[in-house]
Amino acid sequence: MSRRKTPAAQAAPRCTVTVCRGCCCGTAKIPGVDHAAQLATLKADLGSIAQVRVVNCLDACEQGNVIVVQPSPQGRAAGGRPVWLGLVNDPDATADIATWVRQGGPGLAETPDILDLYEFSPSRRIRRAVED
Repeated sequence: MSRRKTPAAQAAPRCTVTVCRGCCCGTAKIPGVDHAAQLATLKADLGSIAQVRVVNCLDACEQGNVIVVQPSPQGRAAGGRPVWLGLVNDPDATADIATWVRQGGPGLAETPDILDLYEFSPSRRIRRAVED
């Protein structure tokens, strides 16, 4: 008997929210932030509609805490591309990210203007490591 999921049983494709934790992000090197609460909020708010994954280091330490929102396949088909957000160090920014992803994320929902303050472009080398 095969353990493969049939197409009907597979979950709908979703956004991926990558949360940097390790070297600098999510540590005492960024004081005054409840890092555990930030991650718990993202998992609670998005766990049923997006893949929330934690990585050790995205090599963009000067931007910590870093979160990357990758579009769903539908969002990518509509022109969405991964959005890198840095200095995400307050609960309001985390809530804004969660709201945007619930609305569809890159390619499917307009990026809230406030997130423009957090968006940055990492080097091509770093981008490839996460987005591929």
